[in-house]
Formats: sequence, C-alpha cells, structure tokens
Amino acid sequence: MRYKKSAISARQIVDAAIRVLAQKGYARASLNDIAQEAGMSKGALHYHFATKEALIDAVLETACTAVQQRTIAAWTTGANPLEALHNSLVELWGTRAKRTDEALVVADLLAQSLYNDRMRPRLAKYYDLAARQLGDYLTEHLYSLGVRPRVPAEMLPRMVIGLLDGLVLQSFVAPEVLDADAVVRALETLALSLFDLSPVHRDSGVVPSAEQAERA
Repeated sequence: MRYKKSAISARQIVDAAIRVLAQKGYARASLNDIAQEAGMSKGALHYHFATKEALIDAVLETACTAVQQRTIAAWTTGANPLEALHNSLVELWGTRAKRTDEALVVADLLAQSLYNDRMRPRLAKYYDLAARQLGDYLTEHLYSLGVRPRVPAEMLPRMVIGLLDGLVLQSFVAPEVLDADAVVRALETLALSLFDLSPVHRDSGVVPSAEQAERA
C-alpha cells in the first residue's frame, strides 16, 4: 500500500510539472511552483525527485509515452493499413499542433537544450525513446502486412518525428500558414513514399497472406 501511495504521489508531481512547465517554461518554473501545483510540500517533492533535472527526465518519458499511447489508439481505429496510417498521422500532428501541455513542454525543452549542456542528453534520451516506441510499432505492424521500408528501418521514426516537430514549430509562430488537413495529406504522401507496398517475399522471412497482400 505504501508503494502504491508513493507511485501515485510521484505521478501527481510529474503531472503537475507538465502543467507548470507548459505555462511558465523551464527557465521560469521552480520546484516550489511545481510542489504548490501538486498540492504538497517542497520536501515531499524532493523525496521523489532530488533535482529539477531528475524530474525533467520523468516529465519527458511521460510526455513521450502519452503521445505514443494516443497514436497507437488512433492506429487501431483504421479499417485497413492506409486508414490506420492516416489516423495515426492525424493524432501525431494534432497532439503537437493543438499545443497540448506535453507538446509545449517538449518544444520549450528543445529550445533550452540549445544553451543548456545538461539538457541535451535528456532530449537525446527522449528522442531515442520516441523513435524506439514508434519504430517498434511500425516494424511489427507494417512487416506483418507485407510492406517494407525503402530506407533503413531505424531512420523511419526519426524522420517522421523530425518532420512533425519541425512543422509544429512553424505552426507555433504562424498558425494560419499550416492547414491541418493539408499537413496530414502531405505527411501521408511522404510516409507512403518511404515504403515498398509490394508484398515481402520469402527471402525476407515474411510471407503475407493473399488478403494482407491485397490490403497492402
């Protein structure tokens, strides 16, 4: 019971940190601000996270996982691979362009990493996790459907994430320039160009069914 309470308190702190960081940014947000938002003392916060940097690690992992879970949920709503891809891209873009707290925090921390040497390894870890989460899911589902990437598989998620993050920074400063539907259509076209949609043959170790090949 004590462990469960401790885990709940840690998550409460992380959620509060995301809200405060989204409102104030890393440079202006203090541990006192976060503790107050979480409804606890600064000492209680330090019990879970000794430093602001340790808390940032948990914040980035939580933000990354939240985006991944929403993307996977969107993927499962598709009736076929192309529709699933479309739904996932809509979610990936919407999560960023709607300025969710997670998206604002990541964008701010990316800007901080330009001048803060200690921040860079944390952002690198975030991108490693995001790429691994998205890459594992893409590999598992796309190969099972009989399609394969035209570029190294490990580059796919980084290209998708990099393109999305670059576009969303533009949308932050000029929201009227990038129409959501146009962005998703462009991303969809680019994403499909990275895959060979012909069935994968026996030399790859994957033999799709006739139904999978037809859908792909």
